[in-house]
Amino acid sequence: MYVYSAIISLTSLGLTLGFLLAFAGRYLKVESSPVVDELEALMPGSQCGQCGYPGCRPAAEAVASGDAPVTLCPPGGSALAEQFARILGVEIDLSGIAEPELLVAKVSEETCIGCTRCFKACPTDAIVGAPKQIHSVVADACTACNKCVDVCPTECLQMHPVEITLKNWRWQKPVVNNTLEAAA
Repeated sequence: MYVYSAIISLTSLGLTLGFLLAFAGRYLKVESSPVVDELEALMPGSQCGQCGYPGCRPAAEAVASGDAPVTLCPPGGSALAEQFARILGVEIDLSGIAEPELLVAKVSEETCIGCTRCFKACPTDAIVGAPKQIHSVVADACTACNKCVDVCPTECLQMHPVEITLKNWRWQKPVVNNTLEAAA
């Protein structure tokens, strides 16, 4: 007898709370700007904080409202800034902005003690390993935010230029030779 009343009461409580959550999710939903959603979708999504905001969503909101420049995302580079400018309809001058050198964190196996501080600090989970074991960096996931380097007690993590492979190789921009133009 008591078992059936407990089952019935828990079932009715679950159904009532489920309907209340469904109602709240449908009618009390906070609408967001479609521009902010589009800007956030273009961002790397690593929540690295290099832009000065705690994540990509607050950064996208700041860019959409005009509180931050379209060039605020270092991992996105000038290509992302151009896309932001096109969406927002603003003019952008990228001539003064130097493209940052592509870096990736690397672990020195001789000095790594496996303290796990680095992969706790990594916003993209690019560092893999186990406690008291040597860690490794997944280069494709690393955004070069430097957070792992800052927390490493043995300084075994260092930032190195990305090795050029067939997977990440790009054509270099042509260099204008001013001596030929002056002679012509």
